[in-house]
Amino acid sequence: MFAVYPPPPPRFKFNRMFPVQAQLPPFAYHAAPLPPVQPQLAVQVRPVWAGSFNEEWAYLQSFAACARYVAIDVHYPGLVHAAGQDLSSLTVEHRYALMKADVDGLKPLQVGIAVCDHLGQQVAWEFNLRDFCRPADPHNDKALDYHAARGLDLDTLRNHGVDAYMLGALLMGSGLIGAGHGRPLSWITHAGAYHVAYLLKIVTGGAPLPHDVAGFLGAVQYYLGQHVYDVATMAADCEGMPVGLDCIAASLRIHPPWGSPRLAGAAGVRALLAFRILKDGQFGGNVERFRGLFQGLQH
Repeated sequence: MFAVYPPPPPRFKFNRMFPVQAQLPPFAYHAAPLPPVQPQLAVQVRPVWAGSFNEEWAYLQSFAACARYVAIDVHYPGLVHAAGQDLSSLTVEHRYALMKADVDGLKPLQVGIAVCDHLGQQVAWEFNLRDFCRPADPHNDKALDYHAARGLDLDTLRNHGVDAYMLGALLMGSGLIGAGHGRPLSWITHAGAYHVAYLLKIVTGGAPLPHDVAGFLGAVQYYLGQHVYDVATMAADCEGMPVGLDCIAASLRIHPPWGSPRLAGAAGVRALLAFRILKDGQFGGNVERFRGLFQGLQH
């Protein structure tokens, strides 16, 4: 049996802040086929800061009530323990130990969440987090320089961002997290071991990751359900598909998202659209063999 994370600390209670809860539509709404994906249409990314948090969260919660697919991308301050390691030569347990050390010790910068509802409508949110302090917190300078080149301003995050623990508590109350949601909800990521690991850290109020791979995969299933997919793992099974999310998106002719086109929200949009196109196109709807397989961990 795997160890299940504890819930977030009692002081973070969703209902106390947002007493009006969205109502789930009938299960039949979620079971109906989605309309074909339209990669040529730009998906909106809505940046979320402390000043707009309540308004944007209320919108996300209402949209999440009808969610069929949710894509996650987390920007984090690079690799410290795993930096310079040839991960392909390591065992799965050794890779996980390095990932656990990094995720337990580092603080995420941004969380991008892209949601597709039962009608095929798609919206993304980019939660800018305030917790990271460059002088005090461990990080990889090259990774931070890379994020800065794509438009991420650490000072703005620090001064105007959202508290990660608050985001985690509200995600727990959104209807997106938890295996008991009773609807066919799928989670999507790209090169997703670290992204999913940071998401677990956020929704558990900063709890350390489970001590081994079995515990980690069990926690993923407990919090995100049984349908979690990694676009990088799927693309690797497609002949001629390029490597890297931006290149995959270009190959699939996915239109750049509208707003914050190079950061976490946009990456979530690209992962979401790439999954839908690959699932319905290259794999004819049958992607069960990719469930729970993360690039950077098992592959």
